[in-house]
This record gives sequence, structure tokens and C-alpha cells, in this order.
Amino acid sequence: MAYDEKYRVQAVSYKDSGHTFKELKEAFKITNWTYYQWKKNKEATGYYIPPKTQKATRNRKINSEELLLAIKERPDVYLRELAEIFNCSITAIHKRLNQLKITLKKRSSPI
Repeated sequence: MAYDEKYRVQAVSYKDSGHTFKELKEAFKITNWTYYQWKKNKEATGYYIPPKTQKATRNRKINSEELLLAIKERPDVYLRELAEIFNCSITAIHKRLNQLKITLKKRSSPI
């Protein structure tokens, strides 16, 4: 449950004014652990709410330009050979090729 800054300030000041944890829990519906976390955030950052972290983006192991270059040099290369070149699994190569919209060679259907 997310609490806004004003609510946190009121709860911490209520406890700091001499009330017990039992009274804090009844009045603000927070535990003593939550109280200590808010105090710790205030001491560390100056705010009761912790700073938002940036979403970590995944580093792709397979560079798309290098993969396209490898396929251009050898258009009949197998996925397992590409996996050895890029030091990854065959599944990773297959998924990366799908993301790049590169499909398998099509066989002509027998008549």
C-alpha cells in the first residue's frame, strides 16, 4: 500500500511526540517496521518516500548489426553455427532473428 508524503510525516511526528507503537498502529494502521523504514529513508535521502529507481534495461547479448552482417556473409549458416559465433544458445539466436523479422528459408512445395 502506498502512502503519500503528508501521511508519512504525520505518522512519524505522531510517534515522535511520545505515542507508543500500539497507538501508532491504531491511529495510522502501520507497523513499527514501516515506521522505522520511513525514518531510515528520511535520514538517508531527506524524504520519507524512497527515490524511484530507473527501470533496468536488459543488455542484449546479440548485436543486431553483427548478426545481420554474419548472415549476409554466409546466408546458408545454421543457427548452431551462429550460436557458436556469438557465444550464446541456439534459442537466443532464433528469438533474436524473430525480433528482426528474419525467417527461415522457404522450401518450394512439391507439385
